[in-house]
Amino acid sequence: MKKIKKIKIRVNGKIKTIIDKLTLAELIKDLKIPLNKVAIELNKEIVNKKKINKIRFRNNDIIEIVHFIGGG
Repeated sequence: MKKIKKIKIRVNGKIKTIIDKLTLAELIKDLKIPLNKVAIELNKEIVNKKKINKIRFRNNDIIEIVHFIGGG
């Protein structure tokens, strides 16, 4: 039986333990975040949403998810 490797990442300031194979797209889905209403930053770099299925995390990655808020 293969052991599942876990890593720690920081999401909006909170430490989260995940499996190391998780993609950014899977994380967004797990968090139930509407992709069209957020901007995503990974280690202080804006993420191209077209590439989120290919982005995998490394230990201690920092993710910031910012929601757009309408107003006037």
